[in-house]
Amino acid sequence: MLDKISKWDESLFLFLNGFHSDFWDPIMFLLTKTQPWIPMYIFLSYLIIKAYGKQSWWVFMAAGLTILFADQIASGLMKPYFERLRPCHEPFLEGLVHNYGYCGGGKFGFASSHASNSFGVATLMVLALFFKYPAVKWLFPWAVFFSYTRIYLGVHYPGDILMGAFIGILSAMVAFFGMKKIRDLILKNRKKPQQQPT
Repeated sequence: MLDKISKWDESLFLFLNGFHSDFWDPIMFLLTKTQPWIPMYIFLSYLIIKAYGKQSWWVFMAAGLTILFADQIASGLMKPYFERLRPCHEPFLEGLVHNYGYCGGGKFGFASSHASNSFGVATLMVLALFFKYPAVKWLFPWAVFFSYTRIYLGVHYPGDILMGAFIGILSAMVAFFGMKKIRDLILKNRKKPQQQPT
């Protein structure tokens, strides 16, 4: 069964990776990096501050924990454990993979940290901001596009992306609701009446 799933994954990868052109190659290579999206992250930070004011600290801590969990689970735990070669490193796919720029940050690609981080950010922002800014749901299409650049560039299979997305969504939920619980406990303790000394 796992072999059949792997074959489907490889076939879907070759299909999606085949949509490339000399025009889009450098654009996709640029957009797969973090730097072009920094203005978006700054804007999201502004929305958090505007929505939460002095209580923004716990949302920013949840964001930091989301990235920490998502990145460490995908890159620190799963990649060295499963040791699944990236498509651009796979000998039997040599000559079939369109790889532009470089072949990822290491030999192994399961699961995608790009996908885990982007879906983590999207999930956390929707959990934190949807009540006031419903338009933040557009971050999910962004996460899909950001993740697809990895397939386009030949460094991840679709299965790497799907598992990365799952890790990112789960990491964001754990971080958000965990930090929300901590915030509620802190606020509850602050509201307790101080006992007068006898």
